[in-house]
Amino acid sequence: MQLLNTLYVTLPDSYLRLDNDTLRVVDEDKETRLRVPLHHLQAVVCFGHVGLSAGLMHRLAEGGIALVLLDMNGRFKARLEGETTGNVLLRRAQHRALDDPAFTLQAARAIVAGKLRNQRHVLLRGARDTKDETDRQLLARAAKDLAASQRAVPGAADLDTLRGVEGEAARTYFAGLNRLVRADQRAHFTMDGRTRRPPRDRMNALLSFLYAMWMNDCRSACETAGLDPQLGLLHALRPGRAALALDLMEEFRPLADRLALTLVNRAQLSEADFETREGGAVLLCGDARKAVVTAYQERKKDLLTHPLLAESIPVGLVPLVQARLLARHLRGEAAGYVPFQMR
Repeated sequence: MQLLNTLYVTLPDSYLRLDNDTLRVVDEDKETRLRVPLHHLQAVVCFGHVGLSAGLMHRLAEGGIALVLLDMNGRFKARLEGETTGNVLLRRAQHRALDDPAFTLQAARAIVAGKLRNQRHVLLRGARDTKDETDRQLLARAAKDLAASQRAVPGAADLDTLRGVEGEAARTYFAGLNRLVRADQRAHFTMDGRTRRPPRDRMNALLSFLYAMWMNDCRSACETAGLDPQLGLLHALRPGRAALALDLMEEFRPLADRLALTLVNRAQLSEADFETREGGAVLLCGDARKAVVTAYQERKKDLLTHPLLAESIPVGLVPLVQARLLARHLRGEAAGYVPFQMR
């Protein structure tokens, strides 16, 4: 699969070799599955057990084509680059962006706007699908409030104001999310606002677990694109905090929320799959974690049409695409950052 001059190799046990300055993908039965001329590529990203010939690795390095290795879950493992790469220039551009308050605020507004739009999409879809008139009215009202928050984003004069708009919208959104839980499950999965470190109820425990997996994928996406995952735009810088990965993750949180609702409403998880620790922390039990990880990996295989690329891609590749779009903006190659929009 080729996106933005990047070749993503997701075929398990495939092998990549050099063939007359063309990259050839061979499957485990030695059948050729794809040929891509190297002059079309800027990066090759391999998921899981993908083999490569030494000749191809040398040619990628000579051509300044990055080779990125991820595990099957998308966790960053290694990156091979030749002498000439845009990585240091990109990171310098990223540092310069942080020193420009106007640039940082503009990008942060785009990130928050994308998150609010996707949250509102979740509520509107729930309002459309529910058969309960009270739920429909409450969800429509919450969506209307989120629309007001969206309109306030461009007027936020600084990052603190913008974070305030986002926080107020989050309270509205999570209150509405309770109305999307199946009625007979609400006694066990109703949230009293968002709580973490530790989560204080089952739904918060489930969301925290899903957010952690999305966070890992977004951090890998930043690394893959050559970005410093700790240099954020919206999230404040703290030692050890992957602030940019948190920025990138914002637009994907509603996807995690949708998956959590699916698991609960289809009774794939029950109240027995959670345990309450001394002090009030609520955690997923071991077997339930396996079920959530499996559902998450299956969800990442689903295809969707990326609204900007107008191309069908797996959900799991969307963070990689968005990280490269963000890199283009930081390098000055795009006028603004366009967050992913759910449809």
